[in-house]
Amino acid sequence: MLDKLRPVKRKINALIPTLPIISFIIPLIILYTLYAYSFEQTYQGRTLHLFFIWLISLEAILSWEKLQKNKINKLWSIRTITFIIILLLPTIYVIAANYCGLNLVLENLAKQNNVGAHWARLIPLSAEYIIFAVIFCLMVILAYGVNKLTDFSIPLFFSGIIGLIFTIDNLYPYGRFTPFQAIVPTTATLAANVLNMMGFRTQLTFITSVTYGYMPYLLAWNPQNPLEIARFGIAWPCAGVESLLIFTVTIALFLRRTNISWKTGIFYFAVGAIVTYFINILRIVNIFLVSMVYGYPSPEGQKAHDFYGPLYSMVWIISYPLIIIGSRILWDKIKNRKKIQPSLSVEHG
Repeated sequence: MLDKLRPVKRKINALIPTLPIISFIIPLIILYTLYAYSFEQTYQGRTLHLFFIWLISLEAILSWEKLQKNKINKLWSIRTITFIIILLLPTIYVIAANYCGLNLVLENLAKQNNVGAHWARLIPLSAEYIIFAVIFCLMVILAYGVNKLTDFSIPLFFSGIIGLIFTIDNLYPYGRFTPFQAIVPTTATLAANVLNMMGFRTQLTFITSVTYGYMPYLLAWNPQNPLEIARFGIAWPCAGVESLLIFTVTIALFLRRTNISWKTGIFYFAVGAIVTYFINILRIVNIFLVSMVYGYPSPEGQKAHDFYGPLYSMVWIISYPLIIIGSRILWDKIKNRKKIQPSLSVEHG
């Protein structure tokens, strides 16, 4: 009997790294059937769930050999049964939230705490990111132990921080969260300068009010065509402050797991932060360019604001660790060639 179970155990142990991915894909399919439009929104939408799945997959691939060392010895132990239950939790949560009224409870709770109706409707979405992060944390602990949390820290913090940022924006909308709004005037000024360099005209004003806090208002128009005009108040979500926060945590965790020296790590971090900040400036510029042509609100302007702007930053943040790895592999090859070439010249001489 034990001999028959051994092949089954081997197959199960080999599949363990893929099980968390599958457990989140199923509820995302359910959410897509319910809210397909939300997967076309990066900020205050569900597009970032796909990045969460991608990060889990990437970490599983990079740590595959180490993860295979953690094996299930008993198929029906308490730990195994608990792990199976945790794997079902994302689907159970999505069903409870969307079919059993849990989202409505969260929304009503937010309204009772003086959150506006529009923002209260978004509270369940921010809770979704945080709860997915907590469930994933439990999966890792049960599958591999607490010590393996560091191997999956990037997707864990990625989903948790997004949920936290969305929650802050819901509780303090229109840029009222002063710590995040502090760098927005500088970003807005630089975006105005870029638009001026492109031949447009701009006017930047700063208004302080109870509703909107300290809000930069940028007016931009095409001097060749006065009908092409756009004006927006710029809050920290529009200025990409959330991407700087996500970049900081993601790259800090990535560098911590590598054998890169602290001086080189600071260099990589500084370069990545500068590029991320510049992308945020281009994000504002892109919103104005699209809105001047198509108007705002318009489907094109809305998509530039809700989808493409945040998407550019997230693609860069997710790609940057791979760029670092690739650049270091390339640099090692170049150094090895330099070591080989002198020895070859000596032999021929």
